[in-house]
Amino acid sequence: MSNPPPVDACHVACTYAWPWPERIAEFKFRGNPGLATPLVTLLQSSPWVEAAIEQADIVLPMPLTNARMRERGFNQAHELAKRLAPATHDPGILLRTRDAPAQSELSRAQRLRNLQGMFALEPLRAGAVRDRRVVLVDDVMTTGVSVFTAAEVLRRGGAAHITAIVLARTDPPA
Repeated sequence: MSNPPPVDACHVACTYAWPWPERIAEFKFRGNPGLATPLVTLLQSSPWVEAAIEQADIVLPMPLTNARMRERGFNQAHELAKRLAPATHDPGILLRTRDAPAQSELSRAQRLRNLQGMFALEPLRAGAVRDRRVVLVDDVMTTGVSVFTAAEVLRRGGAAHITAIVLARTDPPA
């Protein structure tokens, strides 16, 4: 394969279809981080998720922009990650470098442009991913651009193996 994806595996709990869009919106946009617990139960019941968490050296949530963090008061991916892997999650290694428009409103091409240079490793902690098995946690995957862009940063930082764990996946465009 000339351009393999930057993740070694990607595990998804469910399709972004009823009843999940409403539950995820309530969790993410209506200030209800307590919903992370039942959503993590859904993740843990998915094949290969538990094994990926057990084998991981470090579990990283997809970081939010500063504006989204102020707006929501919490990072939904971090809420999932800390419940999935209380001992190995670390929200301070993978960073978003700037605010940008919400990905959900953009086409794939616009998402690619929007995410250029968007992620970085915390300079004083970048070595934490070198030669490690990393799990990257996110709530919803649409095109995969965000997860893949973050995984490319982890790969350049020396991560030995990267598994993405995502709560819900939208149907790919027809």
